Amino acid sequence: MSKQDQYTLQDPRTQYSAGDTHYNSNQPEPALDKKLDPTADHGEQTYRGTGRLAGRKALITGGDSGIGRAVAIAFAREGADVVINHLPSEQKDADSTIELLQEAGVKAKSIAGDIKDEAFCSSLVDSANSFLEGLDILVNNAGKQQHVKDLDDLSSEQFKATFETNIFAMFWLTKAAVKHMPPGGTIINSTSIQSYQPSPGLLDYASTKGAITSFTKSCAKKLIEKGIRVNGVAPGPIWTPIQQSGGQAPEKLPNFGEDTPMGRPGQPAELAPAYVFLASQESSYVTAEIIGVTGGKHLP
Repeated sequence: MSKQDQYTLQDPRTQYSAGDTHYNSNQPEPALDKKLDPTADHGEQTYRGTGRLAGRKALITGGDSGIGRAVAIAFAREGADVVINHLPSEQKDADSTIELLQEAGVKAKSIAGDIKDEAFCSSLVDSANSFLEGLDILVNNAGKQQHVKDLDDLSSEQFKATFETNIFAMFWLTKAAVKHMPPGGTIINSTSIQSYQPSPGLLDYASTKGAITSFTKSCAKKLIEKGIRVNGVAPGPIWTPIQQSGGQAPEKLPNFGEDTPMGRPGQPAELAPAYVFLASQESSYVTAEIIGVTGGKHLP
C-alpha cells in the first residue's frame, strides 16, 4: 500500500495493490473500519493539506469510516472545522477519526444518531451549526448498501430503509442546512457508478444513487439562487467496510475492483481530493456536476 502523499508522481495502476482485497471475511452491518481486513487508506499517512479550506465549517454524514473518514481527514488538514455523524454502533471508528482531526489543529466533534429519522436530521444540523459557529459545507455521504441476489429476497423493509438512509435523509439534511448556509456555501452528495452502471444485486441501492444524481442536479439549479453550489462525487469500487458487511456478494470480494481498467479497487484516500475541490472556492464555477472517481469505469 502506498505511503506517498497525493502530490508524488506514481503509476496509478500500482499505487495500491490489486491483491489488497484477496480476503473473504465478512462482518455484520453496519461494519467498522476498525475490523476491516485488509485495512484501507483514508489518508492517515498520505494526505497532505495546503490550507485550501481554512476557516470553513463542515458537516459530514458517515464521517467515521470509509470515504467519509477520508474526506473528514482531508478537510481538517486543509483547515476546516468538522462535525461528523455516525450510528451509535460506530462510535469506536468515530472516536479514532476525531483524534486524527484534532491532531490537525481544528475543532472536531462526532454526533451519533440515525439519519433515517427526520427530526434527528434537523437536530444534527442545528447542533453542528452551533458547535462550529456556522455551517458552509455539507457532505451527504452516509449510505446503506446490501447485496440481494434474488428479487423475491429483497424485502420491503430493506427497500424502504435504503431509500430513507440514502435519499430521504439527504433531502432532510439539505433542507435544514440551507437555512444556515451563507452565499458561497457548498453541498456535496455521494452518488455512485451504480447510478450509471447498476448491478442486478443492488437494485435498491442503485435506484437511490440514480435519485441522488438527479437530486443533485435539480437542487443545484434551485440553490444557486442563494449562492449555494451543489455537486456530487460518483465513486467506483472503493474498499470500505460496506463491502465486507453485505454490500457485495461474498464471491466477489476476493477480486473486488479488478474489473476496472486500472485493474484494482480504489482507496478512500483517492476520493478525498475530489471532495476538497468541490468544497473549495477553486470550484466556484462548478455546480450541478458529478465527478466520477471510478478507476476508468467512466460516467456517460
